[in-house]
Amino acid sequence: MPEPDRIQDYLRRLTPLSRNNLLTELERLEVCDAAWSGFAIVVEKLRAEFRKDGQTQNRDNPSRHFFAPLEPLLVDGAPEHANSGRILRGSLAPIWEWISRNLLPTMARDYVNEMNRLIAADNPREAGRVSATFQTKVVKSLEGTLASSDGADLARAKLAIYTASRTVYDDVTKMLCVLRARDALAKFSDALPASIRKFDDPQVTKISELLDAFGKKHADALPFALALVATRLKTPWQLIRLATKAAPSKNAADIAATPYAITVSMVLDRMDDNRSALRVSLRNERILVAKTILTEMYDTEYALQVRIDRFDESDWGKRLQNLMSAVSALVEAEVNRFPDEVDHVLASRSLRSHQSLAGRLTHLAWKGRDVVSDGAAYWKKLVGQ
Repeated sequence: MPEPDRIQDYLRRLTPLSRNNLLTELERLEVCDAAWSGFAIVVEKLRAEFRKDGQTQNRDNPSRHFFAPLEPLLVDGAPEHANSGRILRGSLAPIWEWISRNLLPTMARDYVNEMNRLIAADNPREAGRVSATFQTKVVKSLEGTLASSDGADLARAKLAIYTASRTVYDDVTKMLCVLRARDALAKFSDALPASIRKFDDPQVTKISELLDAFGKKHADALPFALALVATRLKTPWQLIRLATKAAPSKNAADIAATPYAITVSMVLDRMDDNRSALRVSLRNERILVAKTILTEMYDTEYALQVRIDRFDESDWGKRLQNLMSAVSALVEAEVNRFPDEVDHVLASRSLRSHQSLAGRLTHLAWKGRDVVSDGAAYWKKLVGQ
């Protein structure tokens, strides 16, 4: 096992950016369940260094200003699975290294120097203008670099110097899309409610109208607009209502043909993130956190199966089945650590709220509302004829 004093001495000699990169990679390995003996000591010391002298610098530095348009779209999770409309927070450090050392080294150096001066002078307005100018320069450079297969291959090779994550290149392309549409995304975000407690029909209609208008001009950035909607929802799985509302029926094939079908994949992406978080929580014996995560996953599983007909036969259903099989294995391994006579909280039927009387009544209410909605839609169609 590594000696704590030697680890701390080594970490102190690293630059803040190098420590940030190292912590990013270690946290990625932790989420992927690839930790080793002594791993916890290294991570603990590294986080302590940030708390002590790196956090303030990390909170207000030139790179953070540059990445500001991405902030609402960042997600912490494993890079091994898709995250539609989201960008991994862990990708930012290697992307910034690549921009600073390879893509635009001279412009990046000038930007950093100017931003440091403006930050020290507490001039946020001018800092915003300088950041926007540099963002535009990066967009133009990326458009030229990634336009050819050779340029894209070179970008991948250079990025591999700064991270072992294979998905960082995808996050570069996502960043390019977001930066292109940053003003429109900011305007769209401002038009959204601060919080959506109940995503009912009037709210779905209102948000759909906003999305329709946004998509006409920025179709490639639509997943990011949907991700912004998801951040406002109290109940994350309700994002699929944008797709189910737009479909002529509840059949999975009809829903898959709507402009917002990607919302189902986005909900499954969140479940995949939750699966990884559940594994980490169980490994660290944070059972109450695991219980909260598991409850949300059960609720989402049930909602998908009830709100979408023939769901199990679809690709979405197969993905959900694989996810929940992995979750069941995690829960079973945790429960089996204790004697049979011990009632483990994660084995409680109460976590599956839909199996209760209230849950069954809710199911009937959903079915009733669907019948009414489908009947109204059919009537409007007849009247229109």
